[in-house]
Amino acid sequence: MEVMEHIIHEQEISERLDKVLSTIDASWSRSQVQQWIKDGHVLVNGESVKPNYKCGLGDSVKISIPEPEVLDVIPEEMDLDIYFEDEDVVVVNKPRGMVVHPAPGHPSGTLVNGLMAHCKDLSGINGVLRPGIVHRIDKDTSGLLMVAKNNFSHEKLVNQLVEKTVTRKYKAVVHGNPPHDYGTIDAPIGRDTKDRQSMAIVDNGRNAVTHFRVLDRYKDYSLVECELETGRTHQIRVHMKYIGFPLAGDPKYGPRKTLPINGQVLHAGVLGFIHPRTGEYVEFQADEPEEFKEIIRFLELNR
Repeated sequence: MEVMEHIIHEQEISERLDKVLSTIDASWSRSQVQQWIKDGHVLVNGESVKPNYKCGLGDSVKISIPEPEVLDVIPEEMDLDIYFEDEDVVVVNKPRGMVVHPAPGHPSGTLVNGLMAHCKDLSGINGVLRPGIVHRIDKDTSGLLMVAKNNFSHEKLVNQLVEKTVTRKYKAVVHGNPPHDYGTIDAPIGRDTKDRQSMAIVDNGRNAVTHFRVLDRYKDYSLVECELETGRTHQIRVHMKYIGFPLAGDPKYGPRKTLPINGQVLHAGVLGFIHPRTGEYVEFQADEPEEFKEIIRFLELNR
């Protein structure tokens, strides 16, 4: 069990304890923190308190982070779209609508369930729920993912992500017409302090950089290619909203029900990396799914 200590500073005086703690780590939801407090995993000055406790200057908050719940992940036979596979790596084209890995309340039907039935051998670095998963894409985003089949390849691939040597290019339909054909968005991303289920541009967020270029323009929309330099949660969706051109169909960061599709029009079409064992650069391309193409045809008819 990991133990952390936080000292309440001036800006946090009189704030609710659960609110303060939920801003310390972007992966902690407020409801999760509230449960930790109720279960006695959080002590203020050595004593148990309630989630609505009002923080005082200099309060010592000790957080004993409980071990994550271990769930049994059941292999499920699926018709996976495998682009490449050897003894170290699998490259798979994930369909839109599929969750990458199981979570409490969503134990089946994920890409990991399918991979476990397909591979039998996946890296254990990310634990029981995320075997082999090196990076993720959102449920309603389609496209290419690299998956590690052993710990050796997992560490090599993660290091490439850290060193920013992995090529990740996405196509997206956005609202409006950017004034420039090319651009770079360099703005830090962190948990939205007003909505803990969303990400936002925040001063104390993690470094995030997205390069974009406009591929085509329509009446009220544009087709863009976004290349990730970093890989933050919801990065493209948050960055394009930040510059005023949110993704079409995005229920969280954009106008709702503007095009006949559920979820953002976003596809991870290009993935390139240095093979962990051979040292050679490999690159893969996946065509956009039919739903994406239908949106483009619709926009072309309504230029």
